[in-house]
Amino acid sequence: MSVLELLYRTRMNPIAENDAPSRLPRRLLTVAIAGFGVLLFSFLRLPLPFLLGPMFACLGFALLGARMEGMGLLGVFFRTILGVAAGASITPEVVSRVPDMLGSLALVPVFVTVIALSSYPMLRRLFGFDHITSYFSAMPGGLQDIVVYGEEAGANMRVLSLIHATRILMLVSLAPIILTAIWKVDLHAPPGLPATEIPVHEIALMIAAGIAGWRLAARIGMFGASIIGPMILTAALSLSGLITHRPPAEMIWASQFFIGLGVGAKYTGVAFSELRRTVLAGVTNGLLLAAISVVFIEFIARTGIAPGLDAFLAFLPGGQGEMVVLSIIAGADLTFVVLHHIFRMVLVITFAPVVMKLFEKH
Repeated sequence: MSVLELLYRTRMNPIAENDAPSRLPRRLLTVAIAGFGVLLFSFLRLPLPFLLGPMFACLGFALLGARMEGMGLLGVFFRTILGVAAGASITPEVVSRVPDMLGSLALVPVFVTVIALSSYPMLRRLFGFDHITSYFSAMPGGLQDIVVYGEEAGANMRVLSLIHATRILMLVSLAPIILTAIWKVDLHAPPGLPATEIPVHEIALMIAAGIAGWRLAARIGMFGASIIGPMILTAALSLSGLITHRPPAEMIWASQFFIGLGVGAKYTGVAFSELRRTVLAGVTNGLLLAAISVVFIEFIARTGIAPGLDAFLAFLPGGQGEMVVLSIIAGADLTFVVLHHIFRMVLVITFAPVVMKLFEKH
């Protein structure tokens, strides 16, 4: 059975996680550690306690030797909320503005090419990773999809996962500082209306759209199914007038919690030898990608192609889910941000099989 078939079966059938009982204690421990992170960040009045709190708490406990475990399908379910939030933002007015986004969308292929030509040689020559691992570690695609293709191609999965987790953790940690310093974003503001102010039937529709959109998208093998599927289905409900609100703050906070937990838990079992080389490579790669992003963001903002805030969140490769969370909190154009991240993922995933064949040939 191929890795892709195994992933498909696991996505479509929760029972495929046949060792779930043995994972339960580790998952309960992970939730407890993530909850501690939320409380600590809230007590210290640090920004984004539901996102950064679990992320750094899990990272810290992983370095202390805690054996943690990601939430599996439950974690994926909470990502669907972000797709629902993006889809609920698509209104007839937003659709009419899509042609205005073509200028910045045209820069995405250039952006991905510059990253490939800069990041891959650095990881290959400076850190000495093999060709396949260097390429898939360099490309800023969806973590889950990149990991699948990387494993199929024969990449070092431990290195690949740590480099991408470090990139996301680093950029998501830097983004709030920049949002506050430049755009004066209030990161302590609720990310939406409370659930009590949103009609119950709309919340029910959002949950149904999230689950159905995810499952349908996964069934046809769509990349980023947990976000893109719910986004498409919710957009249809929004355009028809059946949904007129974004998900309530409580749902967004829950989504942040599981995303932060998922990133931090990836450091479970990390050794100090890996910190010296692999995590350092991830930090260096994250800084390189941030520098490349700054050039594109500045160009877009100065030429008036798009507002600086939207360009910042659209071209910072900190992870699609994480950037959607920050966009909701910052009040950015969610459709603009999501479309750019989706297009970047499409390019990276589309060319992954081509690169795999080239590696096999040479």
